[in-house]
Amino acid sequence: MRLTRRSLANCRVILLTSLVWVLIDLLVLAFVASSREGCTGPECGSAEAKEIKNAVQSDEQSQREVPQLKLEKHEKSQDLQHVIEKPESPTIKGMLGLPYWRDVSGVEGPGELGKAVVLSDEEKEVAKTKQKENQFNLVVCEKIHINRTLPDFRPQPTCGERDYAADLPDASIVFVFHEEAWCTLIRSIYSVINRSPPQYLREIVLVDDASTKEHLKQPLDKFIQDTNFKIKIVRLSERQGLIKARLAGAAAATGKVLVFLDSHIEASRGWLEPLLHEIHQDRTRVPVPVIDNINLEDFKLVPNSGEVQVGGFTWSLTFYWFRLPESERKRINGDHSLPVKSPAMAGGLFAIERDYFYEVGSYDDQMEIWGGENVEMSLRIWQCGGSIWEVPCSHVGHVFRKQSPYSWPGGVSKILSKNNRRLAEVWLDEFKHFWFFVNPSVKKAEFGDVSSRLQLKKDLQCKSFRWYLKNVWPESSYNLEVYFLGQIKNPVTNNCVDTMGRKDNEKAGLIGCHGAGGHQAFAFTKANELRSDDYCLDASKRDDAVILYRCHSQGGNQFWLYDKATMSMRHRSTSQCLDASGKDKELVLRDCDASSPHQKWEMSDAAELEFLLKKLS
Repeated sequence: MRLTRRSLANCRVILLTSLVWVLIDLLVLAFVASSREGCTGPECGSAEAKEIKNAVQSDEQSQREVPQLKLEKHEKSQDLQHVIEKPESPTIKGMLGLPYWRDVSGVEGPGELGKAVVLSDEEKEVAKTKQKENQFNLVVCEKIHINRTLPDFRPQPTCGERDYAADLPDASIVFVFHEEAWCTLIRSIYSVINRSPPQYLREIVLVDDASTKEHLKQPLDKFIQDTNFKIKIVRLSERQGLIKARLAGAAAATGKVLVFLDSHIEASRGWLEPLLHEIHQDRTRVPVPVIDNINLEDFKLVPNSGEVQVGGFTWSLTFYWFRLPESERKRINGDHSLPVKSPAMAGGLFAIERDYFYEVGSYDDQMEIWGGENVEMSLRIWQCGGSIWEVPCSHVGHVFRKQSPYSWPGGVSKILSKNNRRLAEVWLDEFKHFWFFVNPSVKKAEFGDVSSRLQLKKDLQCKSFRWYLKNVWPESSYNLEVYFLGQIKNPVTNNCVDTMGRKDNEKAGLIGCHGAGGHQAFAFTKANELRSDDYCLDASKRDDAVILYRCHSQGGNQFWLYDKATMSMRHRSTSQCLDASGKDKELVLRDCDASSPHQKWEMSDAAELEFLLKKLS
């Protein structure tokens, strides 16, 4: 068959049209593939993926409604994700290797929605070599987007539906850092900017406490310049420590409220407004967010779920969390979104009106580095007319490290002893004698001149520590009514009952008596408890090991009877006696035997103790 010229022309048109459609199809396929970047497993496109995507859209929409970051070259407001996807400084992005924000399809990436990151065996080996640098898993940290999505752990629906006044005070967010990893520092900053209403976010103040790492120098300056958000940086030429560095940050801040945060946190949705609301209600309130745990190994965000806990401190003045007092439980009447009074705060994360911060004495600037300043501030706020509140509608995640990756000039023990001694001399009044008794080594600590702090206490007409125990923290283990206070010694072994630093449901032990208090300081209370701070010796069955358990003041397994004549300690519910013959230096219960040397316990009162108890009566 012979083709005409017209037929050939028609064939050419058909072929060209087909080629065009093939090219269009290829472009569409390429677009779809790129939109699924980061999702390589079989779950891509699954119902689970769609569910995650839908769950996070409300959170992401709230972040995108207001363009809070833009680069200097952009004259008009643009969506945050577009700006960060095209950073001004690709050298910074390339050098630091952190993934940047992606659209909602990116929620399936590492760590999204606060999920744990799983490493390959090869990556785990690399992580081990880097662990000491920051005392958390740096490989995991760097795999997570700097704008990762987080679940909402606030009590719902109450917190999500709560309306706040339009005229809340604005805030300066103060971050102090020393040799911080880039991924945690930048993620901390971005989480605050992205999840804070811009009208309340006056500025961010970064205080560099003499860091030496290269990424915290010019790259950080470039990052601040490129974000075009009001971020100030204060650089200290010599290491000052958290306390003095925070004072430097506060001096540079201009917001009506100071919000102090650690540099390895992630602020959750709606975190800021509830804190500002408490201060708006009463300028002497110091609100604290609920602190969720960012696991240091896989960076999973673990909620501080259930009933909110409040802060207190041990006989050694170390901060700890304890269950909500019955008085506060009755006050909130089942509404777990309501703020609750807290006798003390952890100190890493809190808000305070800037003027009130200075009126109530800011920080004791003669304290060193870090440690004890949170308890000192807690006592000062309560005793001088203020109050501290845990706020369940505000959640902030925090990387809790098992130990500090940084050196402490002068040594940890020396610094803590000095700081706590200053605290005790000013705020414990006569109870400092009790503190000295259970922490005798601190008597030797040099603590400097506290006259200016005592004058502050006088000028503010602050109340006593006894008032604090009666009105703020009646549940405190400092409220002692005792038969005996000191070490519990078995004379045949010359060992003393020792908590060994253990906690709930762990075995108490025996170790050589050292006379330094601490884990060997026990009170035999008039409630017949053998108590070390907030833990009591407890046993639930015959011939069993004796454990430590939170004191509950209900008798039962924690009720003991001491016989001075036989020097025996009988456990009432089992009718057996405390015995030092357990294996591996364990305390055990055995049938009472007045002739057994392992059931003899010395608890003789010293003259100093008699004087102490008289002062505390």
